[in-house]
Amino acid sequence: TIGKIALAGGVALGGMFAGMVTSSVKARGQIEQSLGGINKLFGKSANEVVKNSQKAYKTAGISANQYMEQATSFSASLLKGLNGDTAKAAKIADTAIKDMADNANTFGTSMESIQTAYQGFAKQNYTMLDNLKLGYGGTKTEMERLLADAEKLSGVKYDISNLADVYEAIHVIQTEIGITGTTAKEASTTIT
Repeated sequence: TIGKIALAGGVALGGMFAGMVTSSVKARGQIEQSLGGINKLFGKSANEVVKNSQKAYKTAGISANQYMEQATSFSASLLKGLNGDTAKAAKIADTAIKDMADNANTFGTSMESIQTAYQGFAKQNYTMLDNLKLGYGGTKTEMERLLADAEKLSGVKYDISNLADVYEAIHVIQTEIGITGTTAKEASTTIT
């Protein structure tokens, strides 16, 4: 009986170990894929994006890989609006990803829903602006109103056709209503 229990335990442990190895290899492949995209899109500023991704667990509540996947999902449009300035694109991508996390943290909206909205903005699709729960509806006119409100607060002129401006304006509005930094603050004071 003891031998059978030991054998069953050994088989179970072997299965768990095989599962861990498979998961580890899969995760490594995903990281390599993300790193390739970051290097291609951000060039000489790729290291900055990678450094930001490594602390994303405490600044945005997501994994390094999730951070890099999100950054690559909108970086081409971001770079276009910044005339290829990879350093500025890395900075704005970091701010946008933190803003997404702060928004989800504050309003309880799913991170996926917020990410989808931000990816839509990269395609000049504003139908999911209301997902951010900032008091603006899901239309281009409402995004223009958000930009105008951000301009009143910051004194900066924002252009709806420039994704960097859209993300920066959202940051201004979120800062004004007091949700900027909520994820990092929570990460520094809680276990989960």
